[in-house]
Amino acid sequence: MSDFARLEQELDIALAAIPLIDPHSHINPLAPTARSLDDLLGYHYYTELAHSVGLAKDVLSPEVPPKETVRQVLRHLERFDNTVQYTWFLHIAREFLGFDGSRVGERDCDALWDAAEKVFSRPDWEAEVLRRSNVEKIFLTNDFDDPLTGFDTQRYVPCLRTDDLVFHLDKPTVRSRLAEATGIEVGDAYGLRRAIGKLFEHFVRHDARACAISLPPRFSPMPVSSDALSSALRDPDQSAVRAMGVFWMLAEFCRDFRLPFDLMIGVNRGVYQHGVYQGQDLFDQRTSLILYADLFNAFPDVTFCVSILNSGQSQELVAYTWIFPNVVTSGHWWYANIPAFIETDLRARLQAVPKTKQLGYYSDAYKLEFILPKYAMYRRVLARCLARDFVVERGWSVAEAVELARLLLRDNARRIFRLDGTTGSVLVNG
Repeated sequence: MSDFARLEQELDIALAAIPLIDPHSHINPLAPTARSLDDLLGYHYYTELAHSVGLAKDVLSPEVPPKETVRQVLRHLERFDNTVQYTWFLHIAREFLGFDGSRVGERDCDALWDAAEKVFSRPDWEAEVLRRSNVEKIFLTNDFDDPLTGFDTQRYVPCLRTDDLVFHLDKPTVRSRLAEATGIEVGDAYGLRRAIGKLFEHFVRHDARACAISLPPRFSPMPVSSDALSSALRDPDQSAVRAMGVFWMLAEFCRDFRLPFDLMIGVNRGVYQHGVYQGQDLFDQRTSLILYADLFNAFPDVTFCVSILNSGQSQELVAYTWIFPNVVTSGHWWYANIPAFIETDLRARLQAVPKTKQLGYYSDAYKLEFILPKYAMYRRVLARCLARDFVVERGWSVAEAVELARLLLRDNARRIFRLDGTTGSVLVNG
């Protein structure tokens, strides 16, 4: 082993000892761990990759027995065993299911299925996964009408997801859900402000620490007058005005309640119309953060945690985070979440963005078991960057490099999301 390889390994081991704060996931806190192997291989990364190499879409139908679905996905796994997603699953199989082979495939279906049935049914399994993953807090993605009960909000941190409010408020089902959650029938901008205020009160009362939304490439936030928003709320055809007005109102409430606003920018929904569930969305090159300049300027007291779908936009995000005090980099999202892109983007951030303005990574996981392999991947890349760019080239000590990593993996999230205290005063307009 070379001296550099030993340095990387030393840093990787030290980074693994840092308790994690995972600032974005899709974990269901009422069922946070996998119940069967299907819960793992049903993750959209595997179904979309398997579909792209020949898996018939109807195999993923609920009518197909879960074990048979798993068998079919495993049968196609060897066609994409070069991918990092395969490595995640292999890591899970080895760490949690006792698999000791060098490769995993269809021949292992029965043994892995039986091992999962035994392991995942253990009453202490959730605590065991959390311990092995060394994760302290995990942010959720909560619908606006989530009651936020039945789970530990100090472990599973609520986050108000607002996509439905911004982009689907014309749908009767969404209006009905909003009315049921708030007791307010929204008919104009004044009623909407009262309703959203009640949602923020509810979320903050249950320890929420962020608001979040995913945004299409050409969305351009700007203020909308109350009259224009009221008109748009009554006219289904005024979707653009309605979306801008609701979004701007959400930013105002983030300011008033002192909640950071997570912006996940650049996703085109339904590009591949014949894709599997969650395997239809892609990005394009039309996204630019210049569309958000007015927003960043208008709300200097709101911290915007920005994720980009396109790694090619990395330099722009670095520049905006460099200039705007209220903009921070957040993770490596979706199609940028592979080591080659992470390393390039991470090196740029470490070299140009203040170290206190970076949320290093988030799992985006649907089940707790994925936190371990995903963060292991990120830590390896982070250790390599720290070893090369800081310890070797700049002469930093290993301890100094580890402290930098601690900011990215834990301490920045604690400060940005105010995890050591309250969210601040509750100010509701209307």
